[in-house]
Amino acid sequence: RLSRIIVAYDYNDEPIYAKDLNAVGAMSVLLKDAIKPNLVQTIEGVPAFVHGGPFANIAHGASSLISTKLGLKLADYFVTEAGFGTDLGAEKFFNIVCRVGSLKPDASILVVSTRALKRHGGGSDLSALKKGLANLEKHMENLELFGVPYIVALNRFDGDKDSEIDVIEGFCNDRDVPFAVADVYAQGGEGGIELAGKLVDLLHNKRSRFRYLYDPDMHIKDKIEIVAKKIYGADRVVYTVTAEQDVRLAERIGLDNLPVCIAKTQYSLSDDPSLLGRPKGFKITIREIKFSAGAGFLVPITGKITTMPGLPDKPHAENMDLTEDGKVVW
Repeated sequence: RLSRIIVAYDYNDEPIYAKDLNAVGAMSVLLKDAIKPNLVQTIEGVPAFVHGGPFANIAHGASSLISTKLGLKLADYFVTEAGFGTDLGAEKFFNIVCRVGSLKPDASILVVSTRALKRHGGGSDLSALKKGLANLEKHMENLELFGVPYIVALNRFDGDKDSEIDVIEGFCNDRDVPFAVADVYAQGGEGGIELAGKLVDLLHNKRSRFRYLYDPDMHIKDKIEIVAKKIYGADRVVYTVTAEQDVRLAERIGLDNLPVCIAKTQYSLSDDPSLLGRPKGFKITIREIKFSAGAGFLVPITGKITTMPGLPDKPHAENMDLTEDGKVVW
């Protein structure tokens, strides 16, 4: 993988790889310890591996296969996270990570919150929440495309009203989808008993029929179009001149058979962060395609997303300091 990393191109547009610079050995030395998963534990003593990469809006957003396979060997049930929604983390976990690691997920947990549904409904009251359920419904449909049984878990926040939770639960019940309230932030393990119980029940009573969404040997544009239309709900995909050139270059240097890891905003099913809910009639714009040849996927860049994670207007770092006696304050 290290040897396949493209670091530059020569004047003839031929790729220069890390192996050409004799850099593979040095990179291996740097990764000697980093490649080992970090074993941590919750405040209740439950072991957990922390070993991942960038978020799913700009990368695959999943834990390393090393940590996942270690966990599968050490526990009866292993839970891993795929960042953001089904349009990002789940799609990439299923189509890329599971393919590379020969993983077959037995079930998925679709995590929602009342505040997220209200945001997608364009307000802050019960009517906005009901309107935002259209977004949840699309994510449910996306999971069904992969044939994996799933349960909807409500991440409970202070201020959530029973009437709001009842609406979400009723929405799931009408579709024969299991639902549970997860209050692990406030209650720890006790707050996750309902979710865990229903998940185990789902695992034992509904068989996973996991499948990929596309064949990597398909044309690059066909792979992108499948994700854009089936997962995002787009009408069409358009390419800039730069992106068209990238497609041709990928074909010429033999990278066209790699899966696609689309970089897209996490705020919308579209590539426009202002289109909330379940937008329809939109297009996906591919601005350029970057080649992660070492990792083994292509990265089509959509809309105005940048691949460098950004900071909020006032990052927490501005509040951090040291007192004269060496104490950390923030």
